[in-house]
Amino acid sequence: MFERFKTPKLLNTEIIQDGPLIQVKDVIKRFPVGNSEITILKGISFDVNAGEFVTIVGPSGNGKSTLLNMITGIDRPSEGEVIVTGQPVHTMSENDLAGWRGEKIGIIFQFFQMLPALSLLQNVILPMDFVKTLTPAERKDRAYHLLEMVELADQAEKLPSMVSGGQQQRAAIARALANDPPIIVADEPTGNLDTKTEESIFALFEQLTSEGKTMLMVTHSRRLAARIPRQIEISSGVIARDETRDLSNK
Repeated sequence: MFERFKTPKLLNTEIIQDGPLIQVKDVIKRFPVGNSEITILKGISFDVNAGEFVTIVGPSGNGKSTLLNMITGIDRPSEGEVIVTGQPVHTMSENDLAGWRGEKIGIIFQFFQMLPALSLLQNVILPMDFVKTLTPAERKDRAYHLLEMVELADQAEKLPSMVSGGQQQRAAIARALANDPPIIVADEPTGNLDTKTEESIFALFEQLTSEGKTMLMVTHSRRLAARIPRQIEISSGVIARDETRDLSNK
């Protein structure tokens, strides 16, 4: 699936910078529990370069999703630094974060997070309405193109409740690409999908990285993780393993 389409580009969102695209430096995250607190992340540090496909793996409850929330600015570290696309995400105001995130990060959630009262087309247009890079007519054209890329153009006017879970996830991917962000972050994006749909979505992720996107994905699927060049394993709040492999002959 998806082979015949290329992701439409918005040249004004292209990032040219030296050094890592994502820098996580000594990140600690604590959460209050009653009169005490627990530490979920315990001094996490790593860099991700532009164009890398990285998976974050490890047992449930060890901070994988929390780590993604630090990188996207949805949450903030208790200590440490998170620098993404050259921006200190951990110190930005909520207003600045919202604008930055709309342009630089595409987020794909496990449970789709489609707005139920909007059609698939309107859900894909929404991030472009926020950023206002394109005219309304251009936003609609781009949204149709993205839905066509994930083979949903014929479902564009339907509400999320009218299509399958796999179709909602493909629409969510189209939405994540709306503003042509350099970074795609996915939290268990295939966890609720059948094997065939999982395979087609993973193939799209591979295509996106081949086109220069930086992909950061949390997954519990050992089968998919084994096909991703770099694995970062989180265990007990620390990095237990950070391994990059040559998969070119596999």
